[in-house]
Amino acid sequence: MTDPLLALRPWKAPEVTSWGRLPMNAVDRRSGAHSLDGDWRFQLLSAPDAPVGGAWSSTTVPGVWTMQDTDDPLRATVDLPQYLNIRMPYTEFPPLSPADNPTGVYEREVDVPAEWAGRRIVLQVGAAESVLLVHVDGRPVGISKDSHLAAEFDLSGVVRPGGRSVVRLTVVKWSDASHIEDQDHWWHGGITRSVLLYATDPLHLADVSVRAAADGELQVDCQVRDAGGALPEGWYVSGELDGLALTQDAEFDLANAEDERVSDFLGEARLRASVPEVRTWTAETPELYGLTVRLHRADGSVADSSRHRIGFRDVAIVGRDLLVNGERIFIRGVNRHDFHPLMGRTVSADDMRADLVLLKRFGFNAIRTAHYPNDPGLYDLADEIGFYVVDEADIESHDHAHEIADDPRYLNAFVDRVSRMVLRDKNHPSIIIWSLGNESDYGANHDAAAGWVRRHDTTRPLQYEGAAKRGWADPKVASDIACPMYAPLEDCVAHALSGEQTKPLIQCEYSHAMGNSNGTLADHWAAIEATPGLQGGFIWEFWDHGILQGVNDGRPVGRGGAGLYDNGVTAPGYRWAYGGDFGEKDHDGAFIADGVVFPDRTPKPVMYEHRELAAPVRLQGFRHEGLVLSNHQHFRGLEWLAGEWQLSLADGPTLTATAELPDLRPGETTVVPVPFALPEDGGEAWLTLRVTTAEDLPWAPRGTEVCAPQVRLRAAVPTRDAEPLGHVETPGHGNTAGHVELDDDGLLVHPLLAAAPTLSLWRAPTDNDELGGMALRWRTWGLDSLVRKLVSVRRDGDGTTVFSEYAGATGVVRHRQVFTPVEGGIRIDEQAELPEEFDDVARVGTVFETVAGPDQLKWFGQGPWESYPDRSGGAPVGHHSLPVDELFTPYLRPQESGGRHGVRSFTLSAPDATGLAVTLDEPRQVSVTRYRAADLTAVAHHDELVPRAGCVVHLDAAHRGLGTASCGPDTFPSYLVAPGVHRWSWTLRVL
Repeated sequence: MTDPLLALRPWKAPEVTSWGRLPMNAVDRRSGAHSLDGDWRFQLLSAPDAPVGGAWSSTTVPGVWTMQDTDDPLRATVDLPQYLNIRMPYTEFPPLSPADNPTGVYEREVDVPAEWAGRRIVLQVGAAESVLLVHVDGRPVGISKDSHLAAEFDLSGVVRPGGRSVVRLTVVKWSDASHIEDQDHWWHGGITRSVLLYATDPLHLADVSVRAAADGELQVDCQVRDAGGALPEGWYVSGELDGLALTQDAEFDLANAEDERVSDFLGEARLRASVPEVRTWTAETPELYGLTVRLHRADGSVADSSRHRIGFRDVAIVGRDLLVNGERIFIRGVNRHDFHPLMGRTVSADDMRADLVLLKRFGFNAIRTAHYPNDPGLYDLADEIGFYVVDEADIESHDHAHEIADDPRYLNAFVDRVSRMVLRDKNHPSIIIWSLGNESDYGANHDAAAGWVRRHDTTRPLQYEGAAKRGWADPKVASDIACPMYAPLEDCVAHALSGEQTKPLIQCEYSHAMGNSNGTLADHWAAIEATPGLQGGFIWEFWDHGILQGVNDGRPVGRGGAGLYDNGVTAPGYRWAYGGDFGEKDHDGAFIADGVVFPDRTPKPVMYEHRELAAPVRLQGFRHEGLVLSNHQHFRGLEWLAGEWQLSLADGPTLTATAELPDLRPGETTVVPVPFALPEDGGEAWLTLRVTTAEDLPWAPRGTEVCAPQVRLRAAVPTRDAEPLGHVETPGHGNTAGHVELDDDGLLVHPLLAAAPTLSLWRAPTDNDELGGMALRWRTWGLDSLVRKLVSVRRDGDGTTVFSEYAGATGVVRHRQVFTPVEGGIRIDEQAELPEEFDDVARVGTVFETVAGPDQLKWFGQGPWESYPDRSGGAPVGHHSLPVDELFTPYLRPQESGGRHGVRSFTLSAPDATGLAVTLDEPRQVSVTRYRAADLTAVAHHDELVPRAGCVVHLDAAHRGLGTASCGPDTFPSYLVAPGVHRWSWTLRVL
């Protein structure tokens, strides 16, 4: 007998978005629901029409089969994760899918409670990727598409309360829907969110819509249905808001049979309330109220109820400004996928809370749900913790965008996905903007979906990058916001100053975070805050999507891998896998590793940069012999914060004092006295205000650092390091204290150095360097393999001058080193002359290696975390100390990392306190790691790296900025390393 669901072949029918599926709604059904999560029988077939065999294995729901028991011999096919950014994993054109089509069959018994007799029984499947077919006891129940929204099915007529039924969920991986789910993340298959069974009275709430305005006016619209068909007489609804009773809207006369809002099968009711002295919701002040809506039978008994946490707030666009509660806000956002390194697409409530807590601590206030509706629990947490959300529909047809945008076969799918997202999420105050999807060109299907949204929800604006790129100011396109991605900053500023801007400009993606990246973030925010019309954007993205993989078997570790990683680093024998690591020939490599956190949620250095750029408290220099301090929040004062002053002296201790933060309203500025009398000695002096939480908050315990604004109180006085000593032998250290010893090649010989100081122009290419084309140019020039030739050695008085040439493939660099003995060590003055063709190199500086032993770096300069010339705003100047092994940043693909910008001096010591000290002529870029650039360049993963016993030290006179050229603009010209003459000097001493 032919299965009617299979006969529809829904994986090849874009017009079929569902069959037997209940309408989406915003009624909360979690209370009293029975979870069907856990062990299910499982078979993985090679195609949806392949026969189900007799041998079952087991699997856990929710989860993805691509990361669960992938070596199971009972599976008819092997299906592992695959990463592609744009291209589809198969060659068939829309709406077709390949014949080889992994299909998971899930099956389990379900005991239906006897007390559910006479009730409406509903199965909810939280998400299935990409086509879901439901059978109960062998009977067809329904079909659903959309891998990121729940599907509900009425089982009342197919299960027996008090009995046991067999539920079968068949999930087909590839379908016509896959062509509009072509997002930039791993391809998986499975049931990725929870499965529930719940029951309601036949008379039930079909939907609840809440509109809570900033003036305290509340409107609650309810839809009522009865599973038996016609509604019974006399039903009514009531509501309560934290003890305040809601009233029936007089315009809705339910007793009037002629009222067009009342039919035999659908009832509507409206409740209202006016809340005095309402506490409004914003991301800074996420005030929530508890709302309960009850549906009553004619006798007053409660047939159904729904509970909601709501916030009172307004969203509007006025002119070219996006306003929340009448205030122009900045969007300090990030794009976020549902991701877990062991579970794939499945995330828990604890996972999501950890995501948002971390983002809140680092100054983010907005999330774009890239590129699909995220797990519903995320929105509850965004409401509670305080985030603005751009809720994005599950539509991305990147590989076939132009064909699909106007394809009428996909019209239903576009409208279905957008409308169901809105219906599910409309009551969340955190959601301030709806998005029609991502990278799907622009066509009639988008306009149709936009039309539905505008009719259904007049309280929020709509955005879509594909429409906005047709014209940032075009009023005819379906985007109320100009939301480009990776637009050059100069273009954004020019548009805002053009006089032609008609919409807020908020980049939906910017500052691509692949590898060692996010250069010029501070420059962007300086322009955004200074330019009316610019309101921020969403960094791409939150996660590095590295999957924990066993090195030996090449398989995903899965849910058993907890404890096999820490601080971004995997345990021996494991690694973070990216595209190509699961044997797939067609992939996009490490482009999946482009987040501001590592796969285990460890923050990357850019997070500290962002935290400072988003600081609620700023120090802005001096005025009237005081410090200018300002409140950069939109909606609250500084009462939730505490502070401590720290005075860092280059040649002295760090002093501290309690800071009394002034009473400032949002946007206000005042002058506060300098808290310390500056000592006459001590050299360069920096004052830091360390701002922390004054009390426990849902996202941070008391004492959590929020920001650390800093001002310089006194500049360093330029001085020559020391007077030369001439030829003075010092017993035991004759070649380091007063005598310079060189080998036959003119290289410095020193007991603490395993490799002498030489010129370096090369760095292990970052992802931006590789994908932006700079690394290819550097290799073409031969910067990775410069050949040094000694030209001459000349002793002149106290100094020894060594002239060398470093030949590349296309040019020669002339290098001069002058070694001069000084008290306790050697001063090295260096000069490098780069030919004109070397017009953009990675660095100009010195590299040397120490002997084994030194393992602790102490320095005065910017820190303690990694920083680079165009990403240094989050690293305050001060005294810092870290073990050498903690200086290196383990970006998923090994590359240049571990640098510290603005270093003035440092010591590198062993446990017995021996070691070396370096003083620089001015603040320089310094890195100390266990790896040469060649070590990093030669491998693809960190498990392949072998740390050197000594330290590799770079002292750079100039270091190229990082930029974001892997996907977006390169660094600015001011951060490039130009040809010509570069000079620097440094002093090496023995501790």
